[in-house]
Amino acid sequence: MTKSYTEHFKERGTAYECAMRQFPHARDEEFEQLIHAAQLESGVCVADVPAGGGYLKRYLPNDAIWLGHEPCESFTNHATSNGGSVPLLPLPWHDASIDCTMSLAGVHHLFDKKPLFDEFARILKPEGKLILSDVEEHSPVAQFLDEFVGAYNSTGHEGIYLNRSTPDEIAQAGFEITSSERVNLVWRLPTKQELAVFCKQLFDLKRANDDQVAQAIEHYLGFVSLADNQIGMNWQLTTITAQRK
Repeated sequence: MTKSYTEHFKERGTAYECAMRQFPHARDEEFEQLIHAAQLESGVCVADVPAGGGYLKRYLPNDAIWLGHEPCESFTNHATSNGGSVPLLPLPWHDASIDCTMSLAGVHHLFDKKPLFDEFARILKPEGKLILSDVEEHSPVAQFLDEFVGAYNSTGHEGIYLNRSTPDEIAQAGFEITSSERVNLVWRLPTKQELAVFCKQLFDLKRANDDQVAQAIEHYLGFVSLADNQIGMNWQLTTITAQRK
């Protein structure tokens, strides 16, 4: 049975948090492409949902106002607006009060995404932006998560990924889709071993050793040597940009 976002991260949010603290820059490209897609204007108010440990905040412009909403207390460092364990929905902000909503790599744990899209539309100002970036179904990342991570982590993994229906569901909530792009990027660290350690902790891969994790990364995703004497682990997301009508 597919588990919800809260069921997954109530159990393994702390492990995820530890990985992000130990290797805070491994996923820089993932967050930076989200900011690039948003094309934020000065002084905007950005809602981050689900916020995890509040990682997005440091990638925003200095004058942006960050508001995070995270339902799981296991992300002990999140400092999000709710201050504890609460439901994901409804979102804790007033109607038409937010300039931009961002959601990175969280909605593939939601079986029915439409209520969240409706809430994004409710809190956004007219012409406000939604930036949604997540894994697409049938992609190498989806296979890695469902086949390897699901077999070796503490909660299993059966993602409900972005698909052809996702733009229509967003549009039905009151948005105009302005772009949809498959983004190829890398997670980067100095060595393959460190990338394996990062993934083992991030995904709470309790049943795998470091070598097994490295082999799975090579098999499903692939490593690449980078110009700055670091190693990249291939990753891919689909990023959808939409505007509130």
